[in-house]
Amino acid sequence: MKLDLDKLRRSGRIAATALAHGRAMIRPGARLEEIQNAVEQKIRELGGEPAFPAQMSRNHIAAHYCSPPGDPTTILANDIVKLDCGVHVDGYVTDNATTVDLRDGESSLLCSASRMALENAISVMGPGASLTEVGRQVETTIESLGFKPVRNLCGHGVARYTIHCAPSVPNYADPKAPRLRPNMTIACEPFASDGKGMIDTDGKSEVFMLKRDVRPRDGLSAALSAAVARSEGLPFARRDLVRWLGDLKAAEEALRQLARKDLVDEYPPLCEKPGVRIAQFEHTIFIHETGAEVLTRLPE
Repeated sequence: MKLDLDKLRRSGRIAATALAHGRAMIRPGARLEEIQNAVEQKIRELGGEPAFPAQMSRNHIAAHYCSPPGDPTTILANDIVKLDCGVHVDGYVTDNATTVDLRDGESSLLCSASRMALENAISVMGPGASLTEVGRQVETTIESLGFKPVRNLCGHGVARYTIHCAPSVPNYADPKAPRLRPNMTIACEPFASDGKGMIDTDGKSEVFMLKRDVRPRDGLSAALSAAVARSEGLPFARRDLVRWLGDLKAAEEALRQLARKDLVDEYPPLCEKPGVRIAQFEHTIFIHETGAEVLTRLPE
């Protein structure tokens, strides 16, 4: 199927606009769930759909903190807050993230390390470019400012109705990394840490994705089959099931059924040790025959 670059660009503009909208709401006392809901609402207002649930990860949590329904968690004055959101337009996916450091401010060295690493990585992208060199740019930039790249998190390809696919985009100089090819769309997301730069899973999953299409022999109710079909094969949250099925009790039962039948993968929070601080910036980039186009950068 021929790529629709106009839809991909529109997806990127919506993602960047929604991310900026959410970023402006990050302040002490704000509820995480309200910001995530506002980001998803903005995506829909602009004509897109979330490619995955909006997520906000604080301090030592690198990624995948998605508020449960009714989450009372608020932002604290010294938090460093990552906001990650994705969009699809007719299945054309883009993914972007930003960080706000409420302790050290806009000039935060940790944020600068991640942001500069992303820009330096983009500067060497293009058809035939080595992802080993992309990872080297991330690694050397972050380490030059005294931090560690998170080595066991990486960027990724995106495709139609697919949020993660080949190639992996490493945050270090992985000698086995492949080269970029024309017509690839990739998400580059350097994570800079003042800890060891290695994460593990910790906490309850709020994000899920079907392993395959639901079949009649799976024996799901018509309501549950219709609900999960609304995800279009992309990740969804517990709070999405509440919205689709009407209440939390129905959502919890739905997740139990899906788990019993081994129909879903779970995505728990990804963390370093408490006390560590992590920053993340991310763009989605399209590789042309003659260069690279950042799809999720708003005009100055």
